[in-house]
Amino acid sequence: MFGCGVVLNILDLCKAAVAEGTVLLKNDDNLLPLSKGVRLAVFGRMQTNYYRCGTGSGGGVRIKEIPCILNSLKANSDLVLDEDLVNLYTEWVKENPFDDGGGVWAGEPWHQKEMPISDEVAQKSAINNDVALVIIGRTAGEDHDNADVEGSYRLTQTEEDMLLKVCNYFKKVIVALNTGNVIDLSFIDKYNPQSVLYIWQGGMEGANAFAEILSGRMYPSGKLSDTQLCNLNRHPTNNSFGNTGKIIYDDDIYVGYRYFETFAKESVRYPFGFGLSYTEFDTSYSAEFSGEYITINAGIKNVGDFCGKEVIQVYFEAPVSDMGCPSRQLVEFAKSKELAPGDCEELNIRFPISRMASFDDTGITGNKSAYVLLKGDYRIYAGTDVRSAKCIFTYNVPSTKVTEQLSSAMAPYIDLEVIKAEKKNDDYVIGYRSVKGQAADNESFKTDFKELAFSGDKNIKLSDVFEKKHSLDEFIAQLNDIELAALVCGEGICSPKVTEGAAGAMGGQTESLSNYGIPVCCVADGPSGIKISKKYETTLTPNGTMLACTWNTKIVEELFRGIGGELKKYEVDSLLGPGLNIHRSPLCGRNFEYFSEDPYLSGKMGAYITIGITEHGTYSTIKHLCCNNQEKRRSDYDVAVTERALREIYLKPFEIAVKEGKNVLIMTSYNSVNGFWSASNYDLTKKILRDDWGFKNIVMTDWWAKCNANQGDWGSTNRLDVMVRSQNDLYMVSPDSLVKSSSVLNGLEKATITRAQLQLSCKRVLEWILKTNTFKEYYKRGCTPKYPISVSTNNMTEVDSIINIESDKEYIIDIKSNKDAAFVFKISNDLDSLAQETIAVKVDNSEFLITVNGTNGAEIEVTRLLRIDWWKEHKITLSYSNAVSVKEILMKQ
Repeated sequence: MFGCGVVLNILDLCKAAVAEGTVLLKNDDNLLPLSKGVRLAVFGRMQTNYYRCGTGSGGGVRIKEIPCILNSLKANSDLVLDEDLVNLYTEWVKENPFDDGGGVWAGEPWHQKEMPISDEVAQKSAINNDVALVIIGRTAGEDHDNADVEGSYRLTQTEEDMLLKVCNYFKKVIVALNTGNVIDLSFIDKYNPQSVLYIWQGGMEGANAFAEILSGRMYPSGKLSDTQLCNLNRHPTNNSFGNTGKIIYDDDIYVGYRYFETFAKESVRYPFGFGLSYTEFDTSYSAEFSGEYITINAGIKNVGDFCGKEVIQVYFEAPVSDMGCPSRQLVEFAKSKELAPGDCEELNIRFPISRMASFDDTGITGNKSAYVLLKGDYRIYAGTDVRSAKCIFTYNVPSTKVTEQLSSAMAPYIDLEVIKAEKKNDDYVIGYRSVKGQAADNESFKTDFKELAFSGDKNIKLSDVFEKKHSLDEFIAQLNDIELAALVCGEGICSPKVTEGAAGAMGGQTESLSNYGIPVCCVADGPSGIKISKKYETTLTPNGTMLACTWNTKIVEELFRGIGGELKKYEVDSLLGPGLNIHRSPLCGRNFEYFSEDPYLSGKMGAYITIGITEHGTYSTIKHLCCNNQEKRRSDYDVAVTERALREIYLKPFEIAVKEGKNVLIMTSYNSVNGFWSASNYDLTKKILRDDWGFKNIVMTDWWAKCNANQGDWGSTNRLDVMVRSQNDLYMVSPDSLVKSSSVLNGLEKATITRAQLQLSCKRVLEWILKTNTFKEYYKRGCTPKYPISVSTNNMTEVDSIINIESDKEYIIDIKSNKDAAFVFKISNDLDSLAQETIAVKVDNSEFLITVNGTNGAEIEVTRLLRIDWWKEHKITLSYSNAVSVKEILMKQ
């Protein structure tokens, strides 16, 4: 196991992360681990169709075959499987194959059809076996939220029947939940299985690790990163999640356990931070205050019979005040090393008292827009979950103290009435506070950058800046308006100018910019591994929820150090991840790629991922800033939220990753927050991100994001001028940067932006490019592009065409020449502009991908250049979902 001083390869790290993130919820009579030679009956079709990840850009890492749970169990010599039952499922799955939703974007269903189990099958299996394992799977993802319905958050009737019969006939039953997020666990009350585990979505090694966890070769040490409820009806987001238009965050700072531990403990089935082990631990605590820090000394002893790890969690309770604060807030945590039976460890857990400060957004303490430590007693709690943590120390603040003075930013522009904790007879009760709406003060959109006078081409190349022969300002002064505008427009998806299959390209994408010696840099999805062409071998990591449940920043750092090595190998400059949005509701479709309902845990996980990736000179693009906590109509809704909730909850993970992480870029979200779409939110990208946090790198939009000029206006994908004005540096993404840059040029012409603002964004883009591995390799090659910068068919002759294209059908190309051939694909689909569809193209032994966004029925043309041999016939095959129509392929030379 990780932590023994052994250097592990990336697959071993994936397996170790699965074990450390697997959460054991129930283990009556120490059923797990299973003893050697146990006869195991495996129920549930997910034994053959393991969900390795969620869907959308955060999933779909194109890798080779991944083991299913059944095959991993078969390979484990410690377990004896019921082959009759295996054969029954194998044959049934052949007749009921995996449903991928037709390959349509966001079309994959939440669950797969389950095989009905008869009493006869269950009874026979119980006679012949010792233990039953029931596997239940769920998925969701980008553009596809979960729902509180059967087959998503709740079990289907077929799954209920399966559990009923298995638990009736077997005395020993294990339930494994192969999910991206928490789901309804009311089946525990109904059927009382002896053991229940969240095995989440464990990536490419998830099935193998799970088999070893069952047999005891590995052990679970995960802790919940979300509260597990008895009934979702008690969730405070029920009145707002899934709404469209305006979504009011009236739960304010009371997200997840902050709400339930304060107001509704009886609603909790398993508390935040909960997780069992195969062994038992004794813990002891002491604490002291010194030099503005509180230090907790935690003693841990393994008093059980198996190796294991324990997590110590530290929470605080702020004084009762007019501000209102939750009864518990996570302030620090640490995970032990592996402890053998009888072993002990002492952990020193230290945190600054300023971390307990609250943000006063209304001035109720007399310190508006400041973080304050409130007058009174702060109680410090330590334990192994939020509920079991006991008070071990009290720190007194004699008078209210400002720890950081900031300015008002991103205030709601409508009046809000939000939850506030109040005390009544020593219990917390729900009260409310009023927050007055205020208009944004963005008229000036200030920048300190002074316009550089246009010098024209002085033959200064970017390499001259790298060699310190000229300044970057001198270089930028050469660029005309068209070049500057193109530089803030990225290209993709699957741009032929960068690594095949990557999400986007930026930099020297035009011939003019390339002639100045600007290379094209590459970014790729996503949070669970690098999503590029399937011809490259990449690693699919455990999902975000599972990584957070490890509560182990070290293993996350080590794992993503390996991902950073892969990024460098495949010439990708930044991974589009991790995702740092909060699990505000268990129903958000992208929870699998985010971490937790807690901002501190989320921020620490994100920060250490960026630290790991930076080892190889590569970057992380943390996303989606901010409040992307719902996928339904994600580019159309406006979040109404207080400044306090933004600062303490929704922005906090990003703040931690920016301040503690390394090599960080940032992606803004699709949605609007308090009247401004995130891609054009000056308060967000300038006042908070750059002024308050000191961020200096690139801010990019999400793909095809909207922007708006005035608070409350509808967003548009053609207002790149206000994106630049707001200091969001880079628009992602377009098929052609010159075409997309027209709205930037319109902004210059109409004076909605200044040339200085545009030059500043370009300067940030170029400063980053100079630091990339791509630039270093480009420089070594003598500053020559690796891939063609432009593909022009103007002087090419049409030599062949194919019409009425069918997916997976082979066609013959009648070209006998050794020239470059241009393939012009005429494509259409009925999807909206935010959907993404991929077409896999194979010409002889060459493969490439075309990814297009929705065309709403319109026909578009996509051109790709390929060198083919002249002395043989050529075979072309296209594979794509039934949502896409390829009308024609023209071949030109």
